[in-house]
Amino acid sequence: MHQQPLHPDIAAAYRVLETGEPITRQEADRLSALPGELALDLASLANKVKNRHAEGEQSLYACSIMNAKSGVCGENCRFCAQSRHNHADVQVYDLVDEESVLIEARNCVAEGVPHFGIVTSGYGYKKITPEFQRVLSMIDRLHRELPGLEVCASLGMLGEEPAAALAEHGIAHYNINIQVDPDSYHQLIADTHTVEERIETIKRLRRHNISVCCGGIMGVGESMQERIAMIFALQELDVTVIPLNVLVPIDGTPLEGKEPLSVADIVKTFAICRLVHPKKIIKFAAGRETIMKDFQGLLMLSGANGYLTGGYLTTRGRDMADDRKLASQIATFN
Repeated sequence: MHQQPLHPDIAAAYRVLETGEPITRQEADRLSALPGELALDLASLANKVKNRHAEGEQSLYACSIMNAKSGVCGENCRFCAQSRHNHADVQVYDLVDEESVLIEARNCVAEGVPHFGIVTSGYGYKKITPEFQRVLSMIDRLHRELPGLEVCASLGMLGEEPAAALAEHGIAHYNINIQVDPDSYHQLIADTHTVEERIETIKRLRRHNISVCCGGIMGVGESMQERIAMIFALQELDVTVIPLNVLVPIDGTPLEGKEPLSVADIVKTFAICRLVHPKKIIKFAAGRETIMKDFQGLLMLSGANGYLTGGYLTTRGRDMADDRKLASQIATFN
């Protein structure tokens, strides 16, 4: 049998494999318009680019997070169960104690997961407050008692002093997502704060030489073109780790009952993200086992080289041991 020739837009994108130079916005737009039956051809190219050019290409980047302060957030993010503007059934508690964080982090280490993130609900910290000081103390204790563990944080928007303090306390990565195309943030995500506040936090962190983990969420009502715009906005911000989430619609939020995206569109999004970011860590976060289900392995072969394991703040995640088995199976394809 004769092999079908590659679609010309995919064939043109093969130069990324040879040069490591990203595709252009125009090329990305053309690839995003490909029919679903060509998604596997695009995924194959993205996987090859990941294997040749991505940071840490010999192994998958794995991280786990802890919801260290839950609920009663004053922001009105439409997808989030923790917003007090929504009506989701979610646990509510103030910042947990150090022992609780240490127990979670030890479990992370025992499971062979090298990155552990402390996450708190709320707008963030413009100044160093007593609560923020407690977070710094948690970071210090993890460094003392679990040497070698990469301690990360996601604490919302930050002022200059908190950002500087995190740098001084040796934070490995700081997560703050732009979520969608910045031009659509007000409409699709929230209007109690602006995406510019998030972007200024990212720039502030970068000025303090803190590695930034920043990505987005798909399936909140955005178009494919808006998804591509978000991917290129991340290129301008030059972030280190790019988490891509697939919406898990939660009852009690404005997005409950939202129709899920097609697998083909999700695959194309991951693949295009890899071709725009040939050398970055692209992490598959929420939605792996709940939305992608039998297809989650395909996403890991569509340009992703990282994953979030364990729980996702307010929704149950995937067992770390199962993820280790998945990672070993993915490795056989690379």
